[in-house]
Amino acid sequence: MRGEKIRKSLDLTSWEAGSDLVAAWNASGAIGVVRPEVPTVAEAVDKFLADATSRNLQQSSLKKYRALLLNRLVPYAQAQGRTRLIQLKVEALRDFREGWGFSPIAHEKNLGYLKAFLRFCETSGWIDENPAAALKAPKVKPTPTLPFTPSDVKKLLGACNKYDGDGDRIRALIWLLRYSGLRIGDAVALKRDRVSGPNLSLYTQKSGTPVRVPLPRFVVNALTSRPGTEHFFWSGRGKIKSAIEDLRKSFMNVAAIAKIENAHFHRFRDLFAVSLLERGVPIEDVAVLLGHQNSRVTARHYNPWVRSRQQQLESVVKKTWEE
Repeated sequence: MRGEKIRKSLDLTSWEAGSDLVAAWNASGAIGVVRPEVPTVAEAVDKFLADATSRNLQQSSLKKYRALLLNRLVPYAQAQGRTRLIQLKVEALRDFREGWGFSPIAHEKNLGYLKAFLRFCETSGWIDENPAAALKAPKVKPTPTLPFTPSDVKKLLGACNKYDGDGDRIRALIWLLRYSGLRIGDAVALKRDRVSGPNLSLYTQKSGTPVRVPLPRFVVNALTSRPGTEHFFWSGRGKIKSAIEDLRKSFMNVAAIAKIENAHFHRFRDLFAVSLLERGVPIEDVAVLLGHQNSRVTARHYNPWVRSRQQQLESVVKKTWEE
């Protein structure tokens, strides 16, 4: 084995059993080590997705794993004749990702999904090492967060009065997003029992982290005056994605009346975060209010608005004037 001649009793009386055992040792590359039966790429993907489901991952995460692994990796492996896991070498993976056509940010995220899958295969004993670890992520150019300005919000609220549809509904949604910092999915799925007095509390859909934030009285009044039973902005019937899309279309019509360009819901979340940071709130506290599991995510998006950091940089610049 590996150039070394080995003499060892197998303690077996069957030549076939002995041959099978030696073949298993040769496959693993070590005496006494038997590699578990290696599944095909498609079988490994099924096992990975089953494990991810049993770990109670968010449906949004499972959907992204399926999109890459089931819809892209498995067809690629079959088309290229690389249906065995051992055939997914670094060169094959580089060839696989060349056909992605993603933006740099989406490319980076999907590369993470691929690495997670092959890491699962590695820890399961099906492959010796994770070949995706050798793949470098693309260079992602950070884009600054552009929150709505207070003037933008004022124009949007004024446009609700001119909107032919349910302007009160869009106004209540704008106020909720502005003063809670919620993602649009969490806002639309918000149940009435999640607002108690002036406080809003829930577990975010994306990360499952708890969020508790006070709301101004006029925002609470706007919410509680909305018709409905369980939710403020959703009937509870059909897919929530459809309800979000309906609200998005209505909001875009309001934005067109207000003549606000590049209007989208996430800019209210940005405004919420930036308003806190500009008033000196520590970024770790802002991360908690936003429901981020890691404050580094918050810092990456909102570092330009960290007041203490900006003041420190300005102080350094002014010292050069004195010199």
